[in-house]
Amino acid sequence: MTQATLSQDQLKEAVAAAAIDEVRPHLHRDSVLGIGTGSTANRFIDRLAELRHDFAGAVASSEASAERLRSHGIEVFELNSVGTVPVYVDGADEVNAHLHMIKGGGAALTREKIVAACAERFICIADGSKKVERLGAFPLPVEVIPMARSYVARELVKLGADPVYREGVVTDNGNQIIDCYDFMIDDPLAMEARLNAIVGVVTNGLFAARGADVLLLGTAGGVERLTPA
Repeated sequence: MTQATLSQDQLKEAVAAAAIDEVRPHLHRDSVLGIGTGSTANRFIDRLAELRHDFAGAVASSEASAERLRSHGIEVFELNSVGTVPVYVDGADEVNAHLHMIKGGGAALTREKIVAACAERFICIADGSKKVERLGAFPLPVEVIPMARSYVARELVKLGADPVYREGVVTDNGNQIIDCYDFMIDDPLAMEARLNAIVGVVTNGLFAARGADVLLLGTAGGVERLTPA
């Protein structure tokens, strides 16, 4: 394992620890937390396990996260039975100064977006490599109804993207993913709405209309706590 990989792992551990401190005020016997998906979110779940007796349980944004939560003895609730969650903790593939994000590298973008919409507070946890000036170097995922995949791809080309079907991937919702390459995004808010208006699109990986409230960013100098610019 390379030193760079070890360093990134250490940064992820640092932001996971900082996120525990961030959510402590929201923990009580009846509280249900929103939990995201991905390697950084997994580290947060592992640390949250130590506090499992201090809150009721969690809503997960993917089956994988739900399984990890249950493995730690944390009860997993259906979002429909909870309504809102006081705080949602999740990672990002890219995040800008306005705390707009690209998410969905793990194909959980739709459920992540739903839980984020129901959260009173969204805490993004990421290592320093995820902070960018302009979104789009990371391929933007678009979840699509399977029968609409080719149509949506043609519409994405019209918007300037290079769409690539993520072969072999089926989302937890039974849908497919198209990744948009070479697609730098100047106005994430407008583009999020425009993509969602394409017939056959379930949602896309731009989290701008509902961005993060707090970014805990792991850097060589420690964890930076950032709010939207």
